[in-house]
Amino acid sequence: MREWFSDADHLTWVLLALHVILGAIAVAYISARRRPATAIAWMLTIIFIPYVGVVAFLLVGFSRLPKSRRDKQQFVNELILERTEGFDQLSHKDEWPQGLAGLVTLNSTLGALPMVGGNDVELLPDYHGSIAAMAAEIDRAENYVHVEFYILVHDDVTRPFFDALARAVARGVNVRVLSDHLASLMNPGRKETLARLSDMGAEYHAMLPLRPWKGRWQRVDLRNHRKLLVVDGQVGFTGSQNLVHESYNKKKNIARGLRWHELMMRIHGPAVRELDAVFVTDWFSETDVLLELDTSAVVLDPASHRVDAQVVPSGPSFENDNNLKLFVAMIHQATERVSITSPYFVPEDSVLLAIITAAGRGLSVELFVSEIGDQAMVYHAQRSYYEALLRAGVKIYLYKAPEVLHSKHFSIDSDVAVIGSSNMDVRSFSLNMEISVLIHSEMFVQELRVIEDGYRANSRELELADWVKRPVMEKFWDSAARLTSNLQ
Repeated sequence: MREWFSDADHLTWVLLALHVILGAIAVAYISARRRPATAIAWMLTIIFIPYVGVVAFLLVGFSRLPKSRRDKQQFVNELILERTEGFDQLSHKDEWPQGLAGLVTLNSTLGALPMVGGNDVELLPDYHGSIAAMAAEIDRAENYVHVEFYILVHDDVTRPFFDALARAVARGVNVRVLSDHLASLMNPGRKETLARLSDMGAEYHAMLPLRPWKGRWQRVDLRNHRKLLVVDGQVGFTGSQNLVHESYNKKKNIARGLRWHELMMRIHGPAVRELDAVFVTDWFSETDVLLELDTSAVVLDPASHRVDAQVVPSGPSFENDNNLKLFVAMIHQATERVSITSPYFVPEDSVLLAIITAAGRGLSVELFVSEIGDQAMVYHAQRSYYEALLRAGVKIYLYKAPEVLHSKHFSIDSDVAVIGSSNMDVRSFSLNMEISVLIHSEMFVQELRVIEDGYRANSRELELADWVKRPVMEKFWDSAARLTSNLQ
């Protein structure tokens, strides 16, 4: 054996055989149930850097959470649907545009909750104002407060929120809090935040904790990116904003003068139960404790301004990319206008094609993104798509520095919109647990248009003639970053 392996030719053939075997495994296994672009990116990585590529795939190549967590998601959804009489009532079904019924059915089929009427919705575009609004509702709590935010930090800006939680606990209100484990580790103030929650008596749990020594392990970058607050099942908040100072308390952000611009939404009505069902599911997943759900009969408020809304949870706890399918279907059904606001815009191929096709159909299509970015790879990757969009006729507005436009919303025509935590990027489609709310309301979309007018006034429109003249090295880094965007 020693003589056989001393022959360099034989060793070369052995290594080549191993390389071929790895390639065959990659073709057979990695391509299964993955989008072609993703599968090709992983196969090329394994073929050209085989051993490093295999290790990388074993660490971050699996984009679904354990089946037990997926089963819990489905169980809670079915529980609230089966036991809640009148949860299928709608406020304005006769006013729905053509195609909306199909979108609602699609969401329900993919695992979301039903569209329900009788809701009052209010947009909250002010960073400090939304925190004050949430604190005010917590001060009215009588039974429970459910808090779930990707990033949750006690600091000078969020202190009113935490103080309201402490007052609620002192009144005997059950305060339950969830935040993402990895996000907590990566942001300043974790110890102080946990100490504040512990001192007040709130019950806290980390979402998707990385604790392999306790059997708690999954792909590192599968994260819970949701932002929601529910008070007594009567009022709920969701949107793009994390509970942290608008600079995220990071020295590099402060040095650059960066401030995050957000959009939250307050909801009164039956859809709040759906927000709470999402929290209950995530609490169940982290603690194995199933909280009580409100399954009393739904009685709709007949007021004409009440709107129909559908909560759409998505992410690796589902078998399908719920938000991806919803966004693509919405763009294809638009007949006049498509408006997209996304801080991280790295579209999956079907989204990109739908946007370009919509512009080609003569629709008014606009995209609001930030002029600067806080994440270099994503920032350069999204820039690589601008030329194709501009050539198709899409208007791109770059929100001026030093503010980072972090709002996440999407509307078509004059009366259908989605607002929530989901970016229009590959990560939000497949790797992050997100929450979105589909709303039918002409008044709501008009209010959203006013906010977009504010974005436009604080943006510069990107022109194709200027964009194609950017420096060669910028084009190189944009293209290089795009190649990595499908490694998921």
